[in-house]
Amino acid sequence: MRSAHRRRALASAAALALLGTGAPTVATADDNPGLARFYQQRIRWSACPAEAATDGMSTGDLQCGKVTVPLDYARPGGDTLDLAMARYRSTGPSRGSVLLNFGGPGDAGVSQLAQDGKDFMGLTNDHDVVAFDPRGVGRSSPVSCGEGMDADADTDVTGGGGAGKDPRAVLEQLRRAAQACVRHSGPVLRHMGTVDASRDLDVMRQALGDKKLNYLGFSYGTRLGAVYAAQFPKKVGRFVLDGVDTLTESLTEQGLAGAAAQQTALEGFLDWCVTDIACPFGTDARTARRRVVDLVASLDQDPVPTGHDGHFSGQDLVGAIGQGLYSRLMWPPLERALASLVDAGDVRGVMAFGGSGAAVPALPRRALVSQSPTGQSPSPDSDGGLVDEADVPLDNFPAALMAVNCADDPDRPGAARITRELGALRAAYEKASPVFGRHRLTEVLTCYGRPKGTDFIRTRVRDVATPKMLLVGTRGDPATPYRWTTETAKRLGSSAVVLDNRGEGHTGYGSSKCVHRTVDAFLLDGSLPADGSSCAPDDTG
Repeated sequence: MRSAHRRRALASAAALALLGTGAPTVATADDNPGLARFYQQRIRWSACPAEAATDGMSTGDLQCGKVTVPLDYARPGGDTLDLAMARYRSTGPSRGSVLLNFGGPGDAGVSQLAQDGKDFMGLTNDHDVVAFDPRGVGRSSPVSCGEGMDADADTDVTGGGGAGKDPRAVLEQLRRAAQACVRHSGPVLRHMGTVDASRDLDVMRQALGDKKLNYLGFSYGTRLGAVYAAQFPKKVGRFVLDGVDTLTESLTEQGLAGAAAQQTALEGFLDWCVTDIACPFGTDARTARRRVVDLVASLDQDPVPTGHDGHFSGQDLVGAIGQGLYSRLMWPPLERALASLVDAGDVRGVMAFGGSGAAVPALPRRALVSQSPTGQSPSPDSDGGLVDEADVPLDNFPAALMAVNCADDPDRPGAARITRELGALRAAYEKASPVFGRHRLTEVLTCYGRPKGTDFIRTRVRDVATPKMLLVGTRGDPATPYRWTTETAKRLGSSAVVLDNRGEGHTGYGSSKCVHRTVDAFLLDGSLPADGSSCAPDDTG
């Protein structure tokens, strides 16, 4: 997989040298008349439904709207999508908007902003704070893989003393799963990649009335922001990328790095846990690590029924633990949830962490795609395909995550190569993490049976000619290793300024007051720290 990237990069280098400025920009309304109707729209805001306001925010504080974008930017006269949006208005005279992306890929921004709105109130001093459900996510034409989607297909082909499932049977299962996603998602599945989502950002920018895009992206949102900077360098305003994603590594390499980072975070959690008398894994850290491995294996062998024909497996537990490791603030409730599981067989606590991948039925949805004849202007006040919150498929997050990651990755080794290499690959993943290895390898294999993704990100997102951007990397990040921050900064070129957060957890804005203060100062006033500045883990502001 890596050698394929090198060949593409070599061919791309010659082409980019001819261009002279790195990645080319893409067509906008100025040079593609077919896009003009999308760039001419304005968002009509109204009060969000009462159920959208949470976390102590009043219903009237949060406003909802939508923006219409082409399903396929190569055919702007064809079908369209309506993307759900929400905002908190500036408390004073507004100097524009700050657009948020919470990551995933697959996180629904509207509900996330409603839930975590207080974290961003400092930005509303003179900016509107805006979030959105990306295409295929939440209320924006959500993708699904349907009832019975098995997100944890059995890839254990080398375990059990040499016995294991035939790799060909695994690949056939993955191919059928990919076909199910196509059936249940419709045409939007073919246009789920970050390159398309980035173009949606530019339509949103114009619909918000902003000459340049001010942006705060977390985790996957940093990939989206980097792609936007490559496609629309002249439209970049103040950009912050927190929890920086890789732009160069294959899904296989990303999975290995992620498994190792999660294992390190788990060991940190267990080192803390065994000092508490309530820890369900005893008082010795080495023994605790072994007991976690045994617990996962036991649940994979004998999953716990959860009702409605669902089951909670060891791989579901792995997903739940992974979510609980995202922040040290979640360690105490994670410990209590694991204790309930170990001591009483009660899975409700760990399921609450959102890690359950148990099969769930897809809920009914409205039409996912709006028909828009050529030349017809988008209608901001039509129902236009937005899905009710209650009608979002329960598997939307994992379905969207797989769809975007596969669309962004050009590597599709054939069945013969996978069969030949799968045993060694599984061994490498288990070496990186005996707990998270299988789970991460399964995520990588889910791209089998899907079309090849774009090589745009690997070959063209580099040396961007934009104003300075702030990149935040956290040393103890279990999802996006700190080295990705420095590697991405070098790839983006002189525009990137790195803030080193020497704390723990995934991303820094919500856990470090130093990071929060620095990011707000840049977004509000344009004040940038020196490249390489750091925030101490014990900095409380």
